[in-house]
Amino acid sequence: MKLEMIEIGRIVNAHGIRGEVRVLPRNQKPEFLTRFHTFYLDGQAVKPTANHVHKNFVLLKLPGVDDMNAALTLKEKRLFIRREDAKLGPDVAFDEELPGVEVRSADTGEVLGTITLVETYPASKVYTVKGEKTYLIPAVPGVFIQSLNLDQNTMEVHVLKGMADDEN
Repeated sequence: MKLEMIEIGRIVNAHGIRGEVRVLPRNQKPEFLTRFHTFYLDGQAVKPTANHVHKNFVLLKLPGVDDMNAALTLKEKRLFIRREDAKLGPDVAFDEELPGVEVRSADTGEVLGTITLVETYPASKVYTVKGEKTYLIPAVPGVFIQSLNLDQNTMEVHVLKGMADDEN
């Protein structure tokens, strides 16, 4: 299901004495966050005057936040973007949008179940699909993930023997 607002990070601390905040990205690489000119903090649009990557964090300079004390008041606040600002392709989704998506076999058309969990591993993300059986599907487009249509809330996957919980 397409969401209107997507949580993309959390302010974890102040950075320096001039009011920059340090943002820990959620499920994205830090560089992804630098594409955006508007973020949403407590439901209000904010346009950072500076936005750059430092190590695995994104540093933002927000209007009206001019010193460390002001930056520290934002600690633990969550940052959001509008999904339409992300300009994703039609078959790309944020992790938060995937639970509840109906999964079908691309080979047989059989409904396997719905996505209940998205987990991140070093090699790839893995979708847990629950139906009559539980499947662990690696999120590898073109190999296991054949198509995704959020408008229809469906995904087609290629399933190999051993991906269901009761198969060897």
